[in-house]
Amino acid sequence: MREWVNRLAEAGELLVAEREVDPRFELAAVTKRAQQAGNRPILFRNVRGTRLEVVTNLFADAERLRSLVPVKDGPFAAAYAGMLDAAESRVGPPAREALMPGDLQEGQLADLPLITYHERDAGPYFTAAIVLARDPDTGVPNLSFHRAMHAGPRELRLRLGDSHDLTNYQRRAEESGQALPVALLIGVPPPVFMAAGTHLPAGVDEYALAAELMGQQVDVYSGAVTGLPVPAATEVVIEGRILPVERRLEGPFGEVLGYYVPEAPNHVMEVERVAWRRDAIFHSLLCGSREDLAPLEAINAARVYRDLTRRLPGIVNVSCAPAFMNTTVQIRPQYAGHARDVMDAVFDSHADYNQLCCVVEEDVDLHDMNAVIHAFITRGRVDKRARIVVGRAGFYRDAQDDFAGRLGLDATRPFGREDEFVSKQVPGLDAIRLEDYLTRGSRR
Repeated sequence: MREWVNRLAEAGELLVAEREVDPRFELAAVTKRAQQAGNRPILFRNVRGTRLEVVTNLFADAERLRSLVPVKDGPFAAAYAGMLDAAESRVGPPAREALMPGDLQEGQLADLPLITYHERDAGPYFTAAIVLARDPDTGVPNLSFHRAMHAGPRELRLRLGDSHDLTNYQRRAEESGQALPVALLIGVPPPVFMAAGTHLPAGVDEYALAAELMGQQVDVYSGAVTGLPVPAATEVVIEGRILPVERRLEGPFGEVLGYYVPEAPNHVMEVERVAWRRDAIFHSLLCGSREDLAPLEAINAARVYRDLTRRLPGIVNVSCAPAFMNTTVQIRPQYAGHARDVMDAVFDSHADYNQLCCVVEEDVDLHDMNAVIHAFITRGRVDKRARIVVGRAGFYRDAQDDFAGRLGLDATRPFGREDEFVSKQVPGLDAIRLEDYLTRGSRR
């Protein structure tokens, strides 16, 4: 991550805040204001209460995400789907042993940036921390994102979702009366960050995906307390264990959907070691911002693209913008009812995320929801081309019924009547340079 930040700085893309900022609300407020003005990353050099610099907004831009995938041509979804296939079929170890960095410094949780983001948050949170654990039975490492609330000098409280591998590991360890060793990784190499946010089949090592993205094995060292394989380039490492049986109140917290998750009993991590590299950069992520959503959207689009191309012809591209629970599929229609079959496949692809599916053709920009909705409402009867699926369980976070059901919108042209819905074009538009025609001036 540090090398990436340096490259962004050399390219003039990095914003730098020299003025001291308060980690309680002010840092988040500056971050959000900067995000409203653009997608450039921000480095805070002077955060009150810590010696560590803080970087944020690293993953907010689609082109920066694309730079992490070693395929330059074609849709991002297709390129990333290819990386998923390669990771799942990888032969040989994806990680290799390296020496523990010699510049590691040890300290306390209180030495780190303790950032409180939202008005009703219960306290400081580590939002960009990746939880590293091992399957208690197979020993396969797992990387996943889970928010961590700072609750004391040696205590963090983690929110584990019902469908995550880490939850399964913790449950099995708890059933045998054991604590689960874990490490929180903050400031990892960008390919490791992307891999950690990608749901892979049980038993597949996320380091395999990171290795495919990097084009080489991931250098790791054994954690001093846990023995877990920590990426050698990680900026901050918090080692400890998730206690069995113990649950304590965590939250409220303003999370990815833009609302507060209420206070609830959650898992407890007992911290045993905190270490960071000399001149470490701490990664902060404003939940629900573009830095949070853009990777989720890109990763889910790749998963859906892969599922669709395995089942149906004519799939061109997939986008999950502007929200990761929305999926827009661009197709080259092959038969009447093609769009409906696409919707069925999308709804089957991911039980949590694909709440809304829109299907368009190549003449519609699938990243522009204004264009998508315009196509839907102008290309035929909306009552015939809107599809409601009742009762199918949705987003895993909700214990109620708020995220049940699916909505599909067919925004393709009526099959066999395509010539009646050709989008109008102005010849020569692409060649026009306004500066060749217009000047600033007053009317005579």
